[in-house]
Amino acid sequence: MDAQVGQPLKAESSRNEMSRRTGPRIVIIGAGVSGILAGIKLRERGWNDFVILERAETLGGTWRDNVYPGVAYDVPAHVYVYSFAPNPAWKTRYAKGPDIWRYYHDVARRHGVLGHIEYGKGVESAVFDGARWTVTTNDGESYDADVVIAAAGRLRDPKLPDIPGKETFAGSSFHTARWDNGISIKGKRIGLIGAGSSGVQVLAAIAGEVAHIKQFQRTPQWVFPVEDAPVPWWKRLAFRLSPSYLRQTYQQLLDFSNSRGALAFETKEGRAERDKVCSDALLRIRDPELRARLTPDYDVGCKRLVMSETWFEEVQRPNVSIVSERIEKIEPQGVRTIDGALHECDVLIYATGFDAHAYIRPMELTGEDGITLDEVWSELPLTYRSVSIPHMPNFFMLNGPSSPGGSASIVGIVETQWAYVDQLLSQVASEGVLIAPREDKAREWLAEVRERASNSVWATGGCQSWYLDHTGTPAYDAVTLPELQQSLAAPKMEDFEVRQASQVASPVQ
Repeated sequence: MDAQVGQPLKAESSRNEMSRRTGPRIVIIGAGVSGILAGIKLRERGWNDFVILERAETLGGTWRDNVYPGVAYDVPAHVYVYSFAPNPAWKTRYAKGPDIWRYYHDVARRHGVLGHIEYGKGVESAVFDGARWTVTTNDGESYDADVVIAAAGRLRDPKLPDIPGKETFAGSSFHTARWDNGISIKGKRIGLIGAGSSGVQVLAAIAGEVAHIKQFQRTPQWVFPVEDAPVPWWKRLAFRLSPSYLRQTYQQLLDFSNSRGALAFETKEGRAERDKVCSDALLRIRDPELRARLTPDYDVGCKRLVMSETWFEEVQRPNVSIVSERIEKIEPQGVRTIDGALHECDVLIYATGFDAHAYIRPMELTGEDGITLDEVWSELPLTYRSVSIPHMPNFFMLNGPSSPGGSASIVGIVETQWAYVDQLLSQVASEGVLIAPREDKAREWLAEVRERASNSVWATGGCQSWYLDHTGTPAYDAVTLPELQQSLAAPKMEDFEVRQASQVASPVQ
C-alpha cells in the first residue's frame, strides 16, 4: 500500500517491497517549476508514493519569492509553459510575475500535485545507507526514499553586496526577492542598488510614483527593447476555441526563443543584427552624458540581456538619477559614494541578484562509502549531463550545475532533463537497481561543457557576470534547446555504474 500523501516515507529495505508498490518511493526537493513538473510526471506514470518538500509556505519558487513591482519574465509568455499544458489566458506578450505564479499553481492543482507537497520543510541533509536515502528536514523529520530528485532551482537565495554599514541604515531596506509590501514607496526617496533585470524592472515600474529614485549602477546593461503588447481578447478566445492554433503559436515562439538564445554562441558577425538593435535603442536617451553612462563597454549578450519596453523613457524622468560612482559605505541617512557624496534616501532596495552557484547547497549530501558532496565538488560542481552526481546513486537533479542558461526557456530545459531522468527511473523501478554516473565519464563531459562555454559570448564578451564561476569560466552549457534534446535523447548506460543494492559497500555509520 502506498504511503499516505503528506506523511513521512517509512523505511523499506526489501527490493521485493518496491516491486509490490506502483513504483519507487521518491523525495522531491523544491516545489518550483521543476518540482511541480516532476510530481506531474510521476503521477502520469501512476507513481504516487512521493512527497515534495518545500521550505517555504507555498509553491512557486522564483514566482513566489519575487513580487516586486514590474516583475516579469523575458521569454514570451506562451512558450513559458509546460509543453503539455498550454495557457490560452496570458494577458500580455511577456507574462507578469503574479500571472506566472497563478499558472503554475493551477497546473499543479489540475494534475493532483498539491496534496503531495509538504511546506515549511527545508532539507538539511540526505544520506545514502548503501541501499536507500534518508532525507532530513530542518524540523528534524526524516523521509526514507529509493530515489531523491533535487529541484531546488538556482535563483532562490538572494545575494546582498558586501557594503560596510548596511545594518546602520535608518530607513527600510530589503532585497527585491524579499519585497516588503508593508512599506509604501509612494512619494519616498528611493536608493536602488543594482542595474540588472530586476533593477531595470523596478525602476521602470516605480519611477512615476516616487519623489526621487537614485539607481546605483556598477556596470551599465545592454537593454533590448521589446514590445510587450496586450494579448487582445479575441486572440485569447481563439486560443481557447482552437487548441491547434495555440500549439502553433507555442511552436513559433519556441523557435523564436531558441534562435534568440543561440546568438550567445554565434560569431560577432552573427550577432550583428541584435547588437545594432540594442545600440540604436540607446539613441532614445536624449542626454548625451546620460547615454554615455548607460552605454556598456562589453559585447551584447555577455551578461544576461535585459528586456524592457519602458525603461528608456522612465530612466529619463527628472526624478531619476543614475549614480555610476562606486559605493563606499551605507550610513543611517543613505548611501555614500567614493567621491564623498551622500545620497540620502528613505528606502533602500537591493536589486543585486542571487547566489547562482550554490545549487543544492547548503544541503549536506553523503553518498556511497561516506563520500560527501563537498568532496565530489571540491574543485568544481561535478555532474554528468547536469542531472546526476558521481557516487550519489539514484540521486537526480533538474536544472543542476552546467545546465544551459540564457539560451532557452528553463521550462524546455527541465522537461528535456526530466525525459532523460525518466528513462533512468524506469530501470530503477523495473530492476530495483542503483544508478550513478562513472566519475571519469562525468569529468569528460564537464570538460566538454567548459570548452564549449569558453567560446561563447559569456566568456569572450569582455564582462563580469553571474554566468562565470570562481575560475572565470561560464558555468552553463553553451547549447541550444534542440541540441540539448538531441544529447539527452537516451542515456548511454555504459557511462553509469548500475548495480544491486547488495553490491554496494557497507552503509554509512
